[in-house]
Amino acid sequence: MPQRNYIKTKEKVSQSSKQIVLGIDLDVYKEIVQVPEEFRAWVDENIARHPELFPAEIVNGYDLHSTRTSLKLPDVTLRRIQLKSNQDVFSIAPSSVMPYMTGYTDDVEKALFLLRFGVPYWALTYVFGKNDMFWFRQFCHFGRYHIIQTTVKDVEKLPKDLLADEKHIYIHGEKAYIATTVGSDCILGASISLSADEEGLTEAYGYFQEEVLHLNPGYEPESVNIDGWAATQKAWLNLFPLIAIIQCFLHAFLKIRNCCKKRFKEIYPEIAQQVWDVYKAIDATSFLARIASLENWAEEKLQGTGSALQSIQKLCAKADLFILAFDHPTSYRTSNMIDRHMQPMDRWLFHTQSFHGHLASAEKAVRAWTIFHNFWEYCPRANVRKKFKSPAHKLNGFVYHDNWLHNMLISTSIAGAK
Repeated sequence: MPQRNYIKTKEKVSQSSKQIVLGIDLDVYKEIVQVPEEFRAWVDENIARHPELFPAEIVNGYDLHSTRTSLKLPDVTLRRIQLKSNQDVFSIAPSSVMPYMTGYTDDVEKALFLLRFGVPYWALTYVFGKNDMFWFRQFCHFGRYHIIQTTVKDVEKLPKDLLADEKHIYIHGEKAYIATTVGSDCILGASISLSADEEGLTEAYGYFQEEVLHLNPGYEPESVNIDGWAATQKAWLNLFPLIAIIQCFLHAFLKIRNCCKKRFKEIYPEIAQQVWDVYKAIDATSFLARIASLENWAEEKLQGTGSALQSIQKLCAKADLFILAFDHPTSYRTSNMIDRHMQPMDRWLFHTQSFHGHLASAEKAVRAWTIFHNFWEYCPRANVRKKFKSPAHKLNGFVYHDNWLHNMLISTSIAGAK
């Protein structure tokens, strides 16, 4: 595959931003941008309210620098500011316009929301106009932003307990893997690896490490839940040597279910109950006692069943790995949380028929989908919607704007520049 010759580097997938995005009605913005005193008062108010949207050096002061317009949106003027401490120049943009002045947010918001359900670009063109590449670029542009800094707006919100798994995909018909990291019910990392070995997964998960350390250099996760793949374990230990590897109990049960559900229909319900009784143990001592009881029960009841007995014995042999979870009470013992996020990822990949372009463009698309996924609104009928609009809202506890796309644009403010 020719694309395997492309070297994937960080510069190709994520970039710093020199644009500060703030929420404001477009008509109000057009009025104050021409009045320096009112514009500065508005910026100062946002600095006081949301300092995380600005470069840290803003505390040393800034000067109004210049204005600029675009041929794409000639009626919108952007004003720039210059930091006093290092002379860096940043553009101030309202959330009402899309990056690179490619359109008005309210004009594209509904089309971009439909991407959540796998609507193809040609269908967006048919309904909303423009062309297929316009919608593709509107989507993939967000793959340039840092996933962590866009999603997590407070260092204290960085989760200490994570989940990790690889989604199998195809690029030009050849196998590849999306190394996915989840925490606090948000996808915090997603990067393509061309192999499932230790080296490839270390590089792919390493992008999460780089971004999270960019936000908090002292970050040390306490635990990560994985499905037991040896290369995944080694990759995480290479990146975070002190992290506790938590074996997913659900995956161990699924192996038992696959062996028993069809071949031993009559006894399978009892097998499932016995296994989940072990999981419900309240501490390590009772867990080990129930594991021993399960093994004795299986040897007595499942003699001659072959793979069914072996699958339970394999689970029991991992008892020392499973009890590590009791040393980390807040860790995830099963992969349910990451499965909830990888299922919509799987549907998106199915509708797009995986990837047929360059590796760099596939990486941008994966990262863009991840950011959109964190900010797309929950279904109105979902229980979680009673309290939170989106996964990012659930993690941060607040939103910058009632509209999901405005909120996401504001969250991308200077993503990666800090």
